[in-house]
Order: sequence, then structure tokens, then C-alpha cells
Amino acid sequence: MPPDRPHLQAHDEWVLIVAGEARLRIGDNAEHMLMPGDHLLIPGGARHWVTHTATDRETIWLAVHFGD
Repeated sequence: MPPDRPHLQAHDEWVLIVAGEARLRIGDNAEHMLMPGDHLLIPGGARHWVTHTATDRETIWLAVHFGD
């Protein structure tokens, strides 16, 4: 997903970084830097962007979508 455009979905999403690294922005809040083992909940209806992933190794995510 392009960093200059938000992603929006109706359901909640829980994400876990398995390998690599990623930085996400949720709504107008500060960015969250995630390393292996870090996780967060993206509430349904919240605009969010992936603003960075590792360039020297793969970034592997586990994402669980739930709710309406």
C-alpha cells in the first residue's frame, strides 16, 4: 500500500511482526515502529499507513482481521 495514501477497512486488524521491521501511522497519531515480536491493534474505521519496511531483509507480518 502506498505510504502517501491511507488504508481504511471496516473491521479491526491485529498485526504482529514476525521478521524484519515496519513503521505504521494510525489516524493522526504518531508512527509506531514495530520489530519482531511487536504487535498492535488497528481499530476498524481507522485510517492507517505503512510508512516503512526493512530494505535489507524481508518483513513478515501476521495479520488477523476480526469484527464486522
